[in-house]
Amino acid sequence: MTLAPRDKRHSAHFARYVLIGFFTLAPLWVTWLVFDFLLGLLAGIGTPFLLAMARLIAPVSATLADWLRDSSFQKLVAILLTLGLLYSTGLFASFVIGKRLIDMFERALARLPLVQSIYGATKRFLQTVRQPPVGGQRVVLISFPTPEMRAVGFITRILKDADSGRELAAVYVPTSPNPTSGYIEIVPLEDVVQTDWTMEEAMSFVMTGGTNAPENIRFSQPGSPG
Repeated sequence: MTLAPRDKRHSAHFARYVLIGFFTLAPLWVTWLVFDFLLGLLAGIGTPFLLAMARLIAPVSATLADWLRDSSFQKLVAILLTLGLLYSTGLFASFVIGKRLIDMFERALARLPLVQSIYGATKRFLQTVRQPPVGGQRVVLISFPTPEMRAVGFITRILKDADSGRELAAVYVPTSPNPTSGYIEIVPLEDVVQTDWTMEEAMSFVMTGGTNAPENIRFSQPGSPG
């Protein structure tokens, strides 16, 4: 069955505005997904403290306890409590006594094999990403998942081949829009393409699906044809 010219115009009109609506709402949806993930993470950390507070307050004020158990109010207060806890911890950790207590806590964790492995690996990764590398740039491009493509990655460590002594780079390749998951690739250091991007620019690039980025980037090694 063939559509009449008028029906075709209506169909094209409908499809056009559906696409406009999609491209209007898609950035808002991606932004919401990222913030919903972060807010959910913070609320998950703070919720147990809030529920404990509700149990303590219940004998005195049932109304306030009900507010604390309400999901919307709970999420808001949990986020505020978590941010306050993180700020207080950061402030405390900057003092000498705070550093000593944290060192004591970490030494105690070192006696628990499984816990120490997870805690130690996470701490080393975060410290590595925060600090500038010894040589070269932290944000790089590597050939992934095919030789013709490039993926944004962060150099986390420089290794050496046990047989040849060749320098290798351990590169963390984050996924988009959630950079907390990704891949670890070990590639020859000479095959890594250095960039002039900062960590903030690279993270913004990953979390926005590549839409927010500097205008220029070096795609290939200097002097190479690719």
